[in-house]
Amino acid sequence: MDAEFWLERWREGRTHFHQTRITPLLQKYWPKLAIPQGGKVLVPLCGKSLDMVWLAAQGHAVLGSELSQLAVDQFFAENELRPVTHESIYGKHYVAGNIEIICGDIFALDSQMLSHCVGVYDRAALVALPEPMRAEYVRHVYGQLSPAYKGLLITLDYPQEEMAGPPFSVVDSEVQTIFTGVSPAVIIDRRDILDKEPKFQASGVSRLDTVVYRLGLQDG
Repeated sequence: MDAEFWLERWREGRTHFHQTRITPLLQKYWPKLAIPQGGKVLVPLCGKSLDMVWLAAQGHAVLGSELSQLAVDQFFAENELRPVTHESIYGKHYVAGNIEIICGDIFALDSQMLSHCVGVYDRAALVALPEPMRAEYVRHVYGQLSPAYKGLLITLDYPQEEMAGPPFSVVDSEVQTIFTGVSPAVIIDRRDILDKEPKFQASGVSRLDTVVYRLGLQDG
């Protein structure tokens, strides 16, 4: 699976993964992380997620990374934001208020960019990557965040043989393996969402859970 796969999806409008609301699980669990206002929060593979607007409203500096130019353009247009742009080695930067999106490859970001992030919100990135890429992604991205970072990771758990991803099933044993040496990953919520996902039902999936992890060192 390469970059062209996702670029084509945005061109063709096959973006069922985009939510037209703020994620309730984000609203429920993010405040418990107690990330200070002004702290920079990374949203990898952000698309045009409304969750970035919510995070910005909490007083955070939001840093999104997105491959698709269409997604970035749609985000700012649909939220009536007028970004200022500039180019760097990381890609094209779009900045409006306390939201910045870099249109480019997440793997191009380095410690100079990522080490300033004290928070991370990953709803659509890990589950978008095939199994061979996931460990590398965690090492590259999470391994270069601030050592004191905290965050939320949302995954899906379903019988992978019943449907081809993406989004992919990422079971807890894999999460624990790929985050070993990076940071703790503690399950704080698991719930059955099959009745809310007609695409999975139509594909014959027999079980579908969404799982929320708290990432980073725990207080106390």
